[in-house]
Amino acid sequence: MEFEYSEVSKRVQADLRAFIAEEVAPRDADWHRIAEGEGIFPPPFMEELKAKAKARGLWNLFLPGLEPHQPGTRLSNLDYAPCAEIMGPYMWAVEAFNCSHPDSGNMETLHLFGTPEQKAAWLDPLLNGDFRSAICMTEPDVASSDPTNIHTTIRREGDEYVVNGRKWFITGAADPRCKVLLVMGLTDSDRRDPHRSHSVVLVPMDAPGVKVIRNPTVMHHLAAEGHCELTFTDVRVPVTNRLAEEGDGFRIAQARLGPGRIHHCMRSIGQCEQALKLMVERAGRRRTFGSLLQDHGTVMEWIALSRAEIEQARLLVLKTAWMMDKYGAKAARREISLIKVIVPRIQTAICNRAIQTFGAAGLTPDTPLAFLWTWGRALQILDGPDEVHLRTIARLEIKDQAR
Repeated sequence: MEFEYSEVSKRVQADLRAFIAEEVAPRDADWHRIAEGEGIFPPPFMEELKAKAKARGLWNLFLPGLEPHQPGTRLSNLDYAPCAEIMGPYMWAVEAFNCSHPDSGNMETLHLFGTPEQKAAWLDPLLNGDFRSAICMTEPDVASSDPTNIHTTIRREGDEYVVNGRKWFITGAADPRCKVLLVMGLTDSDRRDPHRSHSVVLVPMDAPGVKVIRNPTVMHHLAAEGHCELTFTDVRVPVTNRLAEEGDGFRIAQARLGPGRIHHCMRSIGQCEQALKLMVERAGRRRTFGSLLQDHGTVMEWIALSRAEIEQARLLVLKTAWMMDKYGAKAARREISLIKVIVPRIQTAICNRAIQTFGAAGLTPDTPLAFLWTWGRALQILDGPDEVHLRTIARLEIKDQAR
């Protein structure tokens, strides 16, 4: 097992660090002011950043199997992982490299399951950054941690499917550039096989019957691109908009989520590094009771534990990425669940220590710590709650021990 990055990955990492220092960091305050304060989304400078990143070869870093005519750097999961970490502290900036969630997962899904016609209509424009997309799985009326509960119906009528249902926490649906939704719903109303009863269809955002109900805040944070609630009322799409075969919804969802969880976790590790850096800087200049904070035993322990946790988490995520590259997502199933549980918990712990080090200032927007803490907490539910992943880990462990 070797985690040595390729020369291409090393070059991309260096270029990313330089680009972020030169182009992203100076615009961070402007992005928050314009997108969050003034409600203008996307900020007008985003297209300029995208053009600069594409010109420097920092584009579509995560898809190794692209066709020759499709733009991208084609990194493996292992080679992309450190790049996601570098991008992590500036969550808004991943769009500059066309690596945004949920677009990255949707591009992977279309790449794996799309027909040539679907790829021409939807994948190629997404790869070029021409528009955005969203994935519609979670529903407010059922426990969507068990996807067999999904109630949205996709009923066939001749050469069309008719979609009816309600979805929520649909990231990206408030973005005015969102043009297509990947909608998972029930195509076998009898549910004869719970894991073969659902399918995924491509629904244009402007299709009659698609309605954005609201864009709720998440942990009091309003995402400019949205985590929206949508309804589908007699939405009609051609049968040719189905991905793969009827009943393949679960297979598509599982193929999509594996790499995405690696991306999320490595971005989180980048955010942990940012929180630790801020904590160390604060501890080195703030005095209490006659001593610097960094000289107090409790704060020293916080710093040491945070470094240990980051290193442990990074190694486990890199192992998971390596396993996916070498053996596929199914072989890395346990590791995918492990990182999904461990990394967000570490993020909240490190951010909590950093907030405590800053005192009252850590609760304000003067630092990113409060947001990073809430994002770590949200990740304990997003992409499957911890309890579902712990159940998977336990079952696999019991099965292994029984051999």
